[in-house]
Amino acid sequence: MRIADRIRGWLGKKELAISPVTQNPRAGWNPLVIHEPFAGAWQRNLPLTQATVACYSTVYACLARISGDIAKLPFRLMQRDSHGLWVEVRNPAYSALLRKPNHYQTPGQFRADWILSKLQRGNTYALKERDERNVVAKLFIIDPTFVEPMVTPTGDVYYCLTYNGNSLDGHSNQQIMVPASEIIHDREMTLHHPLIGIAPLAAATLAASKNIQIQRNASTFFSNGAQPGGILTAPAGMREEDAKTVKEYWDANFTGDNRGKVGVIGADMKFTAFAFNSADSQLVEQLRYSDEQICHAFGIPPFKVGIGSIPAGLKADDLNLMYLSDALQTRIESMEDSLDYGLGLGDDIGVELDTQPLLRMDAQRQAEVEGSLVKNGIKAPNEARRRFGLKPLAGGDSVYLQQQNFSMEALARRDQSADPFNSGQTGERSVRGLRTLEALRDRIKRARYNHDDGTWDLQLDDGSWLRRTVNPAYPTPGGLVTI
Repeated sequence: MRIADRIRGWLGKKELAISPVTQNPRAGWNPLVIHEPFAGAWQRNLPLTQATVACYSTVYACLARISGDIAKLPFRLMQRDSHGLWVEVRNPAYSALLRKPNHYQTPGQFRADWILSKLQRGNTYALKERDERNVVAKLFIIDPTFVEPMVTPTGDVYYCLTYNGNSLDGHSNQQIMVPASEIIHDREMTLHHPLIGIAPLAAATLAASKNIQIQRNASTFFSNGAQPGGILTAPAGMREEDAKTVKEYWDANFTGDNRGKVGVIGADMKFTAFAFNSADSQLVEQLRYSDEQICHAFGIPPFKVGIGSIPAGLKADDLNLMYLSDALQTRIESMEDSLDYGLGLGDDIGVELDTQPLLRMDAQRQAEVEGSLVKNGIKAPNEARRRFGLKPLAGGDSVYLQQQNFSMEALARRDQSADPFNSGQTGERSVRGLRTLEALRDRIKRARYNHDDGTWDLQLDDGSWLRRTVNPAYPTPGGLVTI
């Protein structure tokens, strides 16, 4: 059954008193969007729409960088095992959805669409479609401009979806009311209402609009051959009608495509150009400052989009970690939490975005890291080989350590012995005066063979030990030998 049919059935059972959520309690639904910059801008072909701002180079770079980097982080379904560790698993109810969220998007396109909706509109709405098992089988990202959050007097949340034209999720030219249980709602900062997120694009609009206007003026200036305007002067006064006629004649014959032609005007008239340079207007500094403000709004380091220089003294790994923590991690965690809650996952299972593709190191650096992990007993050799796409080897599933490494428990037992440092002292008495083992033969209670160097540890009748001695009476290894 389609979601629209189920919703109509729910709403047909009772009348709902629903009111829209507003950013301004004294106004109606008015999402924060970008309108024309001033009255009459649309008539003069100077509109400043959201599409115009989003296509400004720095804004576009921020949108492409953040959405593209999150898009390449694959979904992983993780489950807590008996040791409390999270391991990747496959589940027939959720794995298929994560591999194919809907019929027209790949997982990477789905993640990019999710993030772009948040960055541009502040909200991401994913409509659920369930199968005959009542399990979520598909997710559709909806245009936020056609979604309006609604709240009942009892605090229940609904979403009013308005469709104009064809829709890829199967709804066309209709308005439906969807309960919050059938919508996954992820949002940016909620400055005015907990159900309304404010997009970074809205915060970057003023800086972007200034740079757009600077570039428009520069385009006009260079389309005139990089020559500024000027004034025509005459030695005697002119009537207003004559001045207007001369101006129209000059504009029609010596500007635009006709710039550079030779102009001949009588009456000793002179053309004086307005002289200025880019240093006077600090053009480059203004552009760079506004571009940095745009990056601040998106939380992205400016050097990631080609603005400024890379901070000195930082390695590539440090720069990637900075970018991950500043621009991506909060949005990644928010997507994971939204999917966990929206899909109804329990405490011991959840969706995770794998950040390894983002932090991928070069082969030499990766070999050093994996080798160190194996050497220190953190990883087994086969686990490290898997990172390089190599087949497992026999015996490579065990963690290895060098023989001279002792456990803390073994060291504690050594320190509690009568002669922990093998100095020949046995606590209350010494056996230094005994010259040969033959003299001690009648006093040896038991012996222990050391396989590493072929020596013996001998315990005397008083409980003391002689460490690392050669015992000709016991030439054959026997482990612990009782006399």
